[in-house]
Amino acid sequence: MKNSLTFTIIYTIGHFLIAVACVVFITGAPLELATIDAMVEPLINAVWLYGLHKLYVKYYCAESID
Repeated sequence: MKNSLTFTIIYTIGHFLIAVACVVFITGAPLELATIDAMVEPLINAVWLYGLHKLYVKYYCAESID
């Protein structure tokens, strides 16, 4: 995957939708509260995933070329 940002955005949207559904169904929280929770956690994970993917591409792809 050459475009880490596109990969991260797609992942984040999917994670957001899954997180809302889980919070609502598991805890019975109101949709508003589930949405807030689902926005905060995936955004933090998105930053983490972006950084990991950039490192992976930098080091793993460099090794496979050699």
